[in-house]
Amino acid sequence: MTGETNISPADALHPTRFVDSEAANVIAFARQAVGDANDPVEKARRLFYAVRDGFRYDPYTVSTDPDAFKASSIVTTRSAWCVPKAVMLTAAARAVGIPARLGFADVKNHLTSAKLSESMGTDLFAWHGYSELWLHDRWVSLSTAFNIELCEKFGTKPLEFDAEHGALMHAYDQAGRRHMEYVNQRGSYLDLPLDDIFETFLEVYPDWVRNEDGSITQRTVGTETRDDAFHDT
Repeated sequence: MTGETNISPADALHPTRFVDSEAANVIAFARQAVGDANDPVEKARRLFYAVRDGFRYDPYTVSTDPDAFKASSIVTTRSAWCVPKAVMLTAAARAVGIPARLGFADVKNHLTSAKLSESMGTDLFAWHGYSELWLHDRWVSLSTAFNIELCEKFGTKPLEFDAEHGALMHAYDQAGRRHMEYVNQRGSYLDLPLDDIFETFLEVYPDWVRNEDGSITQRTVGTETRDDAFHDT
């Protein structure tokens, strides 16, 4: 699946299965984050930082439970990985009247931890998620994946809100080392294409398996997953 075409701003205001922007706790989160802001750009800026730093990035929190990917579930957590954080920002934006959709790309992260690389079996992060908000009459791509504390620990440049140019992962870190490389664009979506994401994970990651009953299991779940690169921030 390569994304949806002709997604209008009007379509991107409605709640969907995963981007359940009508949920009371999502609305409460969004309203608290935007405070007294009335300008859509200022609302978006406040939401961006609320999601970026309000949920610690943790790549070990990947779940195979579809309900865990709903914004109304994500908002109750303290940590998440890029896809749930993108769902959260997208839902919060819709909750305060900003058209928003989901964007995805495959990326190579050159500065991940040794433990995470070993568990993944590859340096490819398939379906890296970000949000696309309708600002200044155009779609603006914004990634909230890495919280400020994690960026400081890894020596990477934190992404800052930019309504003109967007905010996607930097190619290089503070020391000039390769950081994030976008290798394949998967397009834009009104809702989370979770089935497609899981199918790709089954193809790419050796610890993802399909059981005889059709269910999907990540074999590392339930094992020791503490990684000091991510879990002491």
